Amino acid sequence: MSLKYQIVPVTSFQQNCSVVWCDETNQAAVIDPGGDINKIVAVINENELQVTKIILTHGHMDHVGGTPELAAALNVPIVGPHKDDVFWLQALPAQANMFGFPHLEPFDPSEWLEEGQVVEVGNVKFDVLHTPGHTPGHVILFSEADKLAFVGDVLFQGGIGRTDFPKGNHQDLMDSIKLKLWPLGNDVTFVPGHGPISTFGKERVSNPFVADEMPLY
Repeated sequence: MSLKYQIVPVTSFQQNCSVVWCDETNQAAVIDPGGDINKIVAVINENELQVTKIILTHGHMDHVGGTPELAAALNVPIVGPHKDDVFWLQALPAQANMFGFPHLEPFDPSEWLEEGQVVEVGNVKFDVLHTPGHTPGHVILFSEADKLAFVGDVLFQGGIGRTDFPKGNHQDLMDSIKLKLWPLGNDVTFVPGHGPISTFGKERVSNPFVADEMPLY
């Protein structure tokens, strides 16, 4: 398997920032660097990685707060989320003020992501799926070869993303999970934006919000 990853819990929200890399090339990406840049850089240095991009699943502060600082430090582009989350990135000063975080300036990514795009990290390919509901511009990243998905705040072990934020939509979230995530396969392991990893199959059986009583084989 060429894809490796390390989860780095950051900020007081204990958000799962993920450093992902291709072990054949040592090229890497950082998914959702919410803060605590020193912790993220330590993982990069420890594994002697060459980071080529930062990838964002959505625009909430706890997932993007460290992005400008890290992008500047590593001199890499920012990719994602979907353009429908532009208002969240423009509202970063208000988000930081609301939660008592240091001031954050708004920013735009180098590239917005769209459904069906492929993001490459060395020899690893991630399919991009647009998964609105938690935020309108949320995306997830799926490596079919590795049966691994990075799903941000769409789905958690035993839970789902909140939809009570501006432009959140519960039905959209349900559709994203059941029509976008489940078809990827019950054997897919996913890394959520908070908490422990799980598989889609386990959540289909046991998650009280989206279980469909599918038997596990």
